[in-house]
Amino acid sequence: MATPTIPRNADELAEMLGDTATASAIVKNAETLKDFIVDYAKGQATSDDSIATQIREQVQQQFANTLRGDQIDNINRLNLAPTWDNGGPSARSKYYNRKAPGAGLDKKFTSWADYLVATWAGANTQEAFAARAEIKQIQNAFGSSVPSDGGFLIPESLRSELLTVPMEKGLVRSRARVVPMETLMVPYPTIDSTSNATSVHGGVTGYWTEEGGTLTDSAPQFGRIELLAKKLTLYSEIPNELFQDSLISLEQFMSQSYPEALLWFEDNAFIDGTGVGQPLGFLNAPAAVSITKESGQAAGTILWENIIKAYSRMLPSSLGTAVWVAHIDTLPQLLTMSLSVGTGGSAVWVGDGGGEGAPPVRILGRPVIFTEKVSSVGTAGDINFVDFGYYLIGDRQAMQMSTSTEFKFGNDKTAMRLIERVDGTPWIKSAITPRKGSNTLSPFVKIATRS
Repeated sequence: MATPTIPRNADELAEMLGDTATASAIVKNAETLKDFIVDYAKGQATSDDSIATQIREQVQQQFANTLRGDQIDNINRLNLAPTWDNGGPSARSKYYNRKAPGAGLDKKFTSWADYLVATWAGANTQEAFAARAEIKQIQNAFGSSVPSDGGFLIPESLRSELLTVPMEKGLVRSRARVVPMETLMVPYPTIDSTSNATSVHGGVTGYWTEEGGTLTDSAPQFGRIELLAKKLTLYSEIPNELFQDSLISLEQFMSQSYPEALLWFEDNAFIDGTGVGQPLGFLNAPAAVSITKESGQAAGTILWENIIKAYSRMLPSSLGTAVWVAHIDTLPQLLTMSLSVGTGGSAVWVGDGGGEGAPPVRILGRPVIFTEKVSSVGTAGDINFVDFGYYLIGDRQAMQMSTSTEFKFGNDKTAMRLIERVDGTPWIKSAITPRKGSNTLSPFVKIATRS
């Protein structure tokens, strides 16, 4: 049957649908029905002047409403501001998470100054009370997901700004595997791998089988690590004059000093934390391998043999990613190491160039990170070989802040408290026995005490 003529008005449409043969052709399948409806709608839009008039009137009305004074701020316009665009947070920090609890406050508080004005305990204006109520409304909406510590939820744009320094410059966080935590406890899967002698990945066994032979089953032993958010509290006492007269300098303090403080205390816990009420540091990892001192080695010394043996106990798969972490006190020992050759010997230079260059930055091709946060020279952990890809950091992604003008009332100061929820733990539970050989391997290798 030929394609039916598209009706021009309601009468022609009724007549066409009254014809059984024509109607059957139109509704033959979903495709023919869709084409007919679309063609009829197009024909009505072009032939009926009243429809075109209605469209023009609606467009003009919407345009007029847009140009009204109370709507002008809603126009999406190009914004060249470095930190905000279209009313939302820009990529000022690549660690911003739009799903974090504090993201709902980003449009309300665009800077630390705005946030501190609203949450400072000494601010008693109507605007401050309204802002606090809004924060609490968002905070309470998350129920048990946000710990109730009496503080105010920090906007996500400001939280991510606080973490920029730790994430980019932190010794551990910048290299570890960071796991976002939507709740206070997050289980993370791990493979219970202790030996590669007969299987890999905690129990996967391979068999060579003849054609038609019976297949042998094998299964890895999966376990889990529970990341439980621990409370890291930063506390400071700030003169009330800064809140009243100098919010610009206070904002700079929040943008620099607090991130550096977070970096400091996080690193300390990720390095040698006990795991009780705080993260478990990699130096205390059950999987860590300790290199004993050489026979007759003098106290407080580092020998080339210590370095070589530490390198040999690293997981072979991690040799391209592991880094040396050493106390700055080890520098003189590293620069004066020598390799014994018979009754003589020769100096071992561990840097990139001659003595006129920078301090040593590589040992056996791997970078050296000098810090004051690990053990001093001569004690266990003063120099370590670590693959931080085997260290997990659980990031709760919700921070809170509270202030009090009463606690230090006699000193005319405001007590400020910031709370972060975070955890850290090694990913594997024990050192691994290689397929051949008796020396266990680990992504966490440290040199034992020399005394």
